[in-house]
Parts: sequence; C-alpha cells; structure tokens
Amino acid sequence: MHQTPAVDREAIGVLPNPLGLMGIEFIEYTTSRPQALGHALEQLGFVPVARHRSREVLLYRQGDIHIIVNAHQGGLAGSPAPSATPVIAAVALRVRDAASAYQRVLELGAWAVPTQVEVMELNIPAIHGVGSSRVYFVDRHREFSIYDVDFVAIPGVDRHPPALNGLHLFGLVQYIGLDRMADWMAFYGELFGFATLPEGEHFGVLTSGAILASPCGTFYWQLIEPDPDVATFDHDESLQRVAFGCADVPATVAALRSRGVEFVESARGVHTSERGALTRPQLGGVVFELVHDPR
Repeated sequence: MHQTPAVDREAIGVLPNPLGLMGIEFIEYTTSRPQALGHALEQLGFVPVARHRSREVLLYRQGDIHIIVNAHQGGLAGSPAPSATPVIAAVALRVRDAASAYQRVLELGAWAVPTQVEVMELNIPAIHGVGSSRVYFVDRHREFSIYDVDFVAIPGVDRHPPALNGLHLFGLVQYIGLDRMADWMAFYGELFGFATLPEGEHFGVLTSGAILASPCGTFYWQLIEPDPDVATFDHDESLQRVAFGCADVPATVAALRSRGVEFVESARGVHTSERGALTRPQLGGVVFELVHDPR
C-alpha cells in the first residue's frame, strides 16, 4: 500500500513577484570626475564599452554587470548637478513588462519622475527612490537592449568582457534615517515584493541593519540605520554602496589587489575574510563590497 511520506517542515514557497522582477539591469553613478571613477571601475575589472549618443555618459561592463557613469550637466529637472564625489543616482530594475510594472507602482503610491527624452533616445519609465535617486523599469534586455538605442559602441573594445573571478551583482546598501526601518521595508515590500530575511541573517563582513531579498532571488537590498549612540554618525538617506558576489573572496581580493585595489583591514573590526571584504574609500567616499556567494 502506498504511504504518503511524513513532512517534518513546511516547504518555503516561491516569493510572490508582482512586477515580474528579473534582476538589476544597471546601476548609475553621477560625478563631475568621470575619468577618476572610470579608473576605479577598471581596477575592479570593468571595461568601458559604449558612449551615450548625446550625453556625457559611459557604459561600463563586466560579465552581466552594467554600470553607467553619468557626467552630463543638464540632468533631469530637480536633480542636483553631478558632484566631484560619485553618487549612486539610479538603479534600473529588469522586469517582464516595463509599462505594466510602472503603472502598478504608481497605483500603489510611487512618485513618477518626469522624463526628458532627446531624439534617438528611449523613454525609460522611472519613479523616485531614496534621496534624489531614481528607480527605472527596463524590459529590453534580451535580443534587443536599451544600449542598442541610446549608446554607440567604442571601437576596438570587447563589448562583452568576462567577469573577473566570476564577479556578479549581489546587491545594494542603503543608508536610512533613524526610526525609518519600517517605512523602507514597506516601500520595497509593497511596491516591489521584497521579503525581509530573519533577524540575524546577514552576508559579508558588515552585518548591521536588515536584509531584504528580491522576489526574483537574484539580489539583496540592505537597509542600515545610524547608530543613535554614535554622535558623529551623520548621513543623509541614500544608496551608499554596491556589493559584488564571488565564489572565493580571498582569491578575488588577491586578484583585485594585483590590479591596484586596496581593502579595509582592521578598521572597526572590518577585515578581509572568507565571508567578504570592503574596499578602501576613494574619490570622497566611494566604497565597494565583496560578498561570498557561490551562485
């Protein structure tokens, strides 16, 4: 006689994915020193592969990671002009249908960002994110991508450089204000379908704050509040740094050190380990993080 096997634990279901989210298409930095930031990215293994048709914007790529460096002075209305210190100004989310995703988040209360599209440019829908940042929705990422329209390839450059040591995008770190954790958890949960990981579950070497998992299971979003007991801890709400995943952190650190990248050691207890590593701040505060991730 057939017997149903006993179940000793509840299965974890697939996270709901209301927007059809499929990862991050690109991360955009603004800066008035694009060459300096470009040098830092090239040390990390990125290659400049294309220039924007009409703006002072460069596309950097390695593997499936895209970073845009924007030094264009005539930005969106209400956006600050690029500063010398690079700032993460936008994140583009890859979705099944950009128009549907955009309409859904507007219905849920998101604030639309007015677009200023030039000739031969795509109209990419966007909403306001933390601080002055924007969240874009992109659905052209397979046979035909946004880069085919807005960018021109740099001659003689490999347009699809391989990822150094298997680097891939792991997530983003966002600084938030005191007592704002619940607000931002609701923002990412209700609009995009992020789920908060259990308290105490962290990655890498910096373990404060809360970790949110994307509904597509491809990246994480870390929220960090200021320490109320540290009087010198002062920051605005903003996207603070990008985290890259790799299967072997010490080996990746060694490879990056050979390219000139410096890492934080023994500062506030932060040092390179098998779990992760943190680059030394440069260009006024730009930091990148490595996180052990065998995916």
